[in-house]
Parts: sequence; structure tokens; C-alpha cells
Amino acid sequence: MGIRNNSVLVGKICLLVILVLVGLTVLGCMGIKTAPEGGSGGTIADGTLFLCPALKQAGGFGCAAPATEGKLVAVNISDGSRLWEAPLETSRPAGGGFGCAPAAVPVAIYGNPAVVGDLVYVGGYNGKIYAINSDSGALRWVYPREGNLEPIVSGVVAALGKVYFGCSDGKVYALDAATGDKQWEFQTEDKIWSTPAIEGGTLYIGSFDRKLYALSATDGSKKWEFEAEGAIASTPLVYNNTVYIGSFDRYLYAIDATDGSEKWNFMAEKWFWTRPVAGNNTIYAPCFDGKVYAFDAGDGDKVAEFDLGSPACSWPVLVDSAVIVATEEGKVYSIDTANNQKKLLADVEEAIYAPLCASDGVIYVYSGDQNLHALNAESGARLWSSPIR
Repeated sequence: MGIRNNSVLVGKICLLVILVLVGLTVLGCMGIKTAPEGGSGGTIADGTLFLCPALKQAGGFGCAAPATEGKLVAVNISDGSRLWEAPLETSRPAGGGFGCAPAAVPVAIYGNPAVVGDLVYVGGYNGKIYAINSDSGALRWVYPREGNLEPIVSGVVAALGKVYFGCSDGKVYALDAATGDKQWEFQTEDKIWSTPAIEGGTLYIGSFDRKLYALSATDGSKKWEFEAEGAIASTPLVYNNTVYIGSFDRYLYAIDATDGSEKWNFMAEKWFWTRPVAGNNTIYAPCFDGKVYAFDAGDGDKVAEFDLGSPACSWPVLVDSAVIVATEEGKVYSIDTANNQKKLLADVEEAIYAPLCASDGVIYVYSGDQNLHALNAESGARLWSSPIR
């Protein structure tokens, strides 16, 4: 299994990196900023892509407002036209004694939205969860109704009539999806930035306490926990009764989904931040070292590795038999899972940090320049581009 070292150093470096993310928890390959900007990947439902643009802070003094509102945007995936946008704001007490009234400030969003039925759910860095009507953008409910939780970096997952998310207070929360009423909470020993995954009535989520937890999605009771040597902030992949997840200790772990026992691990030069994807019984795991590693899903044998020449910060997607992965420098690659051949699909010439999403043979890429690009998944042809600010 090898010696797992440098976890503390790696964890500290990653903290600095992730705080300036441009996509969820994914973000983090840029220079240090003075405030969280946010910016999520997209989620597609019924021909609409839901996306929270990155914030751009304005200069100024006192009560000067940011240049761009925090908001949830609904985009028609056929042509990139904007259907509606819903401002997401929170109040901030004025300070300095110069007569400024409390100001509304935009909410940074790091995790992907979740969509079920007629509601879109997003979690804010201000410590609130919003449920918004998917047709109109009208606010249905907010949790908590009064006050705020600690910052929410985690994306939300909606399933089994509930909304699940992790919080910087170290808790996993489950809310009633229709009303926003809290159903249960589970306390870990450190902050949570990981987006949960749900499979077969079990919720899997990582924590900065270096543990991966398996919880009952019904009542939050703990089924098992697995401890790594570094903090866990990535999102797990559940495939063939195995949980695959990366840690700040630079390892990718394969863990038995039933009892939490370790099946195999692999250490890279840098950490695995993005969620892996599975195709043809192979796990494809992009890494901050600029490579995508392919492993046999069962025994962990390395099948191949692909040098992308730049860190992979965004979540990849599987489109038919191809793994689509994007790099920080803006190149989009396709890896054929049948023969493990890599090809350059497109170069958007803009930094890519946010998770990719796909529907009906089209890939949607939200860039660091705040443009949404629609690319043909087979040819790489650009179908349309639209500014999302």
C-alpha cells in the first residue's frame, strides 16, 4: 500500500487553493483572491441548464456594491438563451459609522445545483440553502429561515424526498425537499466541503477530519467510517458496490461500499480533487498533476495514464463510450473507453475550473471568463457560446 506522507503540507496548500475556487467544490487552480467568488458547474433538467455564475468583486469604498449579483441562472440548452435569473443575496450590517444602511450582498455559490421536479436547490457560502422554482425562478423556501449556518461549499443532492448537503460546521444535513424542514443532522469532527453521493439508501460523504462516512439516508445513522491520512473534500463515485474517492494525502481510494474496508489505493504526485468517472469497468481519475489515471475497477491495476499537460480541476463526464475531461488551460479531451485512446476534442482558450455537464451528445463548459460553451461531444465543434455573468 505504500507510505502515505506529506498529508499535512498538502492539506494546508489545498486550503489556500480551494478558497479561490471558480467552480465547487473544484475550483482552486487560480491565484489567491481576497473574497470568495463562487461559480458552480451546471445541472441539466428538461432542456434547461441551471448555473450559478462566478462573482466579480468591484473596487470601491464603504457601501460600494459588487459588480455582479450572485444569482441562479436558467439557460436554454438549445441555443444558450437566458430563460430567467434569480438573485441570491444576503444582508450585511454596515460598519465604519458613516451612516450606511445594511447592504444586500451577493451570495457565492460553489457547489452544483440539484434539480428534482419543479425545484432547484443551491447552497450558499452565506450558510443558507435555497429552493427555487425551476420554471419561474421564484423562491420557494430557504433554510435556515432565520440566521445562517456556517459557509456551505458542498453541493447539494436531492433524493428520497430530501435535500442533503455538508457544511463548514462539520455537519451533514438532511432537509425535507418540499418544505425545507430539517429531518436530521450528523456531526463529524471537522468542516465538510465534499458533495455527498447517494446509492441504495446510503449517503457517502467526506470530511476534513480525514474520514469518509457512510450514513443512512433515512435517519442519518452511521453505518461505517473509513479514515485516510489526509482531509477529504472531493465527491465520491459509487460504482459496482465500491466507493472511489480522493484525499489530500494524494491517494485515490477504493472502498467496499458495504463495510468500509479498503480494497486498493493509488498515490499520485499531487492530490485527486475531482470526482472520478467509470466506464467499461475502468475508473478514470483526473489529478492535479496534469494526468488522468485509468484503473481496473476491481483490483486497482493501472490500465493507462494520459498526460494532459495541465491540471484537471473540473469534474469529467461520460458521454456514450467517451470520458470527456477539461484542463485548467482550456483544452477539452476525449478518451475512448473501448481502446483508451486520447484525442484533443476542443480548445476553448479560456481557463476551465467548473464541473462539466452533458446531455444528448453535447458538452457544456463554463469557463473562467464566465462564458458557457456548448460543444459537440463527438467532433468538438462549438455549437454556441453565451456569456453567463
